[in-house]
Amino acid sequence: MGLMKTLARVMATTALVAGASSAMAAEIAIIGGMNSDQFWNKIKKGVDDARLIVEANGGKVDYLRMQSYDNFAADAADIIRVAISQHPDGIAVPDWVYESQDPAIQEAIAAGIKVILFNAGTIDKARELGAINYIGSDEYIAGKAGGDQLVKLGAKKGVCINTLPGTANIEARCQGMIDAMTAAGATAEQLPLPSTSFGDPAAIAEAVKAYLTEHADVDGALTIGAGEADAAAVGIEQAGKTGAVKLGSFDFNEATLDRIKGGTQAFAIDQQPYLQAMLAVTLLAAHIDFGTDLPTAPVLTGPGIVDASNVDATIAGVQIGAR
Repeated sequence: MGLMKTLARVMATTALVAGASSAMAAEIAIIGGMNSDQFWNKIKKGVDDARLIVEANGGKVDYLRMQSYDNFAADAADIIRVAISQHPDGIAVPDWVYESQDPAIQEAIAAGIKVILFNAGTIDKARELGAINYIGSDEYIAGKAGGDQLVKLGAKKGVCINTLPGTANIEARCQGMIDAMTAAGATAEQLPLPSTSFGDPAAIAEAVKAYLTEHADVDGALTIGAGEADAAAVGIEQAGKTGAVKLGSFDFNEATLDRIKGGTQAFAIDQQPYLQAMLAVTLLAAHIDFGTDLPTAPVLTGPGIVDASNVDATIAGVQIGAR
């Protein structure tokens, strides 16, 4: 029996002992990205496992997902308001775009809904808004880890390929990378692409090819996600730079791991999305049901570096949907 099923049964027994009329019945809404976005399917595994615990206590979990990224900022705020309309006890939400989402988050809190930020945001932002915590990676620290890794690999000039310019977490990733490389005596800059290129491999590959053709001295590249790394790898190959440009990415998919194993991608930065979702839902539900709180804030789930030294163990986690 898996750990989460064991926990669910233990908590279900506790709920029965306490009596079916107890207050342990948190209804949680958790917000995530598109169904076609591989990263958010890892989040779903965490949501599904957390649901076992919440449902064992008589509660429920509703996973609301973005329908597209074409009108990202406005839609990210709208989906919070959809969650509010369902009158949950708590909402777990990434704060991707402060300007558009913060007012909606404040509306939720004003309505008496407990909010926890996860995946995108900061603990300072959580405190500013009145959310109970932030669970995820510190994106600036993670970006610095990527820049440091490129420098260790010998990169002298790097580029952060940004397909979601203007989003707070992605801007922090790129800035961290640039600052780390600059501090080490290298140079780096951001390549901002239109947000319509997000999820468009051909557009990303063509942009990377063109950039590397125009900037022949670039020898390190970092992408904001695994899908972008797939496209960037094609662009690097088309520019005749495979091996000459060290490629890193935030997050990973099976193709990423295959490239790391095969030596055509140097590393990936892991923020452990499974843990982000599982902890966000269970900690929020426990806070609502039992009044629990954590002295640790934020709860950081990364960054970790996946490279040739640990890629096999990571692949084993992928096979059960937890990595």
